[in-house]
Amino acid sequence: MSRIVYQGVEGVADLSEALAQQDKNFPRVLEPGKSPGTVGRRPSGPKGHVYSHGLVGTTEVVPCYKAPPIEVSLGSSETVPAQDDKLREECGVMAVYGHPEAARQVYLGLYALQHRGQESAGIATANGYNLSNIKGMGLVSEIFTEDVLRKLPGDLSIGHTRYSTTGDSALLNAQPIRVDSTKGLIAIAHNGNLVNLGNLREKLERAGAYFQTTSDSEIIVQLIAHSKATTLVDAIADSLGQVDGAFSIVMMTRDKIFAARDPRGFRPLSMGRIKNADGPDTIVFASETCAFDLLRAEYERDVAPGELIMVSADGVTSRVYAPGVAQTSCIFEHVYFARPDSRIYGRWVQESREQMGRQLARESHVPADIVVPVPDSGVTAALGYAEAAGLPFRFGLIRNHYVGRTFIEPEQRVRDFGVKLKLNPVRNLLEGKRVMLIDDSIIRGTTSRKIVRMVRGAGAKEVHLRISCPPTISPCFYGVDTPSKRDLIAANKSIEEIRQFIEADTLAYLSLDGLLQCCDDGQNPQPVGQTGIQGNNYCTACYTGNYPTQWVDVEEILPARYPKSDEIQLSLLETK
Repeated sequence: MSRIVYQGVEGVADLSEALAQQDKNFPRVLEPGKSPGTVGRRPSGPKGHVYSHGLVGTTEVVPCYKAPPIEVSLGSSETVPAQDDKLREECGVMAVYGHPEAARQVYLGLYALQHRGQESAGIATANGYNLSNIKGMGLVSEIFTEDVLRKLPGDLSIGHTRYSTTGDSALLNAQPIRVDSTKGLIAIAHNGNLVNLGNLREKLERAGAYFQTTSDSEIIVQLIAHSKATTLVDAIADSLGQVDGAFSIVMMTRDKIFAARDPRGFRPLSMGRIKNADGPDTIVFASETCAFDLLRAEYERDVAPGELIMVSADGVTSRVYAPGVAQTSCIFEHVYFARPDSRIYGRWVQESREQMGRQLARESHVPADIVVPVPDSGVTAALGYAEAAGLPFRFGLIRNHYVGRTFIEPEQRVRDFGVKLKLNPVRNLLEGKRVMLIDDSIIRGTTSRKIVRMVRGAGAKEVHLRISCPPTISPCFYGVDTPSKRDLIAANKSIEEIRQFIEADTLAYLSLDGLLQCCDDGQNPQPVGQTGIQGNNYCTACYTGNYPTQWVDVEEILPARYPKSDEIQLSLLETK
């Protein structure tokens, strides 16, 4: 059983100081305006449990399953992590204003956004006078049981599901982050990465700020708390203007919801509405529009880059806090991250991916008998490829969707066991066939090689691999858990060398121009500045190495699970 810290709870004593005496490893938290003598404490605590903050009348401790990294036992004392050769999104965010069961609505939204992060999740609610927060390690459904949801009253709520890129994976960095500051109680949930956090953190610490977490998301809250602006909305706008990088955020006070995107619009954030016949409409925000469907909410519009929206009893108000910045939204949302049933940057993801498959067939088709996707991410592009090539589409690989987070390998080691546990070939479809295999990306190349071997082992006469995006040659610093450049196979090998490594008969990627054309909604005349193609306003840094921001503190924003290297230094990346 873990311990719970109560903050600002009516009728419940704040036991943080007493608990701190039992654990000298608790990080210190100094609220702005307080002296060091009134420092509170927040427990790091054991992983794998739910912590509750500000819950009126609750005394119980809620245990929760901790999702450990996938490991493979080799039948001995040696254990090896099984890395999935895919990029990982940092998180998804959700907000609801004006619903009697706001926490349950956010829960359903996070359930739909679970693909954006499976490490931790949290929900905060407010009822006009109190702000409660529960978060834990694991999946949304594992943390928020019926009993837990009942402890979150209020008609305002925000939520978060996380896969860490900066900070570490401890419960301490789970979100929403709740802070009691000079501006009042604030909770924040953030999707993205800040690239100037090193300088900002040092500046804030000199001003007397004590950080609860190692997450870059808390930088924004601390800037708000230390802002000299007289109103909260001005303080938020002032703070957002000081940070650089990627952020789509939802914030909550006791009686207001805020939503904002960074000026370049790196990460998606959409606004929707649930129409209520007997009262004011419910306003919702989500990282992807697929979250609206479970709530029966209608998509209204995207939160614009550089826009700050406030929802209160007075209605919805908006202001642009950073005008005139060129938009560079993450194109990998359309390639891989977002669900096909979502509308991202005003365009349906399904449509973009089918176009990628069609364009891939036009650019690099060779004679084949069937088109087979690598499930699930390659399915939509494979449909487009099969249509353009005039070939039958077949599910020649079946994915096991019920693989646990840990598994034990047989005593006698099986080659490529991890991939075989997740995917199984349909031999009668593949045997004797020239197979066109479609996937969305190659990162390290190790998984692709195992899949090619699997298809060939099932009797395929030829295996041709097609990738529905350009080669990934550079890491992302804007909210994607990317390996370092030395681990990206396309940054270190030619396409022919990659083909030899993965053991395919042929290998081809979608061209950058082709990708941009497939993701062009044709509505924005602003050139992207990297290829000069009109109407495309995307960040393609992972394919080109050309970053939209100038300063990137690599040491600060290195993915959490990779050790920092003394060789990595501060880099100046100029806008091309």
